[in-house]
Amino acid sequence: MRIVLHICCGVCAAGVVERLAAEGHQVLGFFYNPNIHPEEEYQKRLAVARQVSAMLDFPLLAAAYKPEEWFEVAGSLKDEPEGGARCAVCFRLRLQRTYFSMVDSGWDAFTTTLTVSPHKSAELINQIGWEVGGGRFIARDFKKKDGYKRTNQLAKERGLYRQNYCGCQYSHK
Repeated sequence: MRIVLHICCGVCAAGVVERLAAEGHQVLGFFYNPNIHPEEEYQKRLAVARQVSAMLDFPLLAAAYKPEEWFEVAGSLKDEPEGGARCAVCFRLRLQRTYFSMVDSGWDAFTTTLTVSPHKSAELINQIGWEVGGGRFIARDFKKKDGYKRTNQLAKERGLYRQNYCGCQYSHK
């Protein structure tokens, strides 16, 4: 199957692309993260995603950095706790854009690296993905079967930059 993979960061992409490729899928990476703050952090994460794309030999599309798109939908939720309503809105924004990228590119399905994080609810992300794309969303919990452990291992082996917060300015605090 040809899968468009929303990539939140290169480290998470490494483990997820490796797994999807081992299952026989073709992967098209899609880096869309207007939530990442500041822009310097966004550029670091994009650079690692490009590094992983070259390392694992898969194509990568990167949407323009437009944080105003994120602030438009999530900015009013700044007082929400990490993992709360702001995160759900953020997941939906990024999954919707990935869905449109899948449709535009003519690929079969889409999914996201977001579920590899032990700090994110795979159940919530998968629910939102299903609402956005129905049966074209591949619901997975990539942290299972040592997925998160594998991302850390690959990051260490390859010397990949690993961030210490989700991405938005509110999670940075």
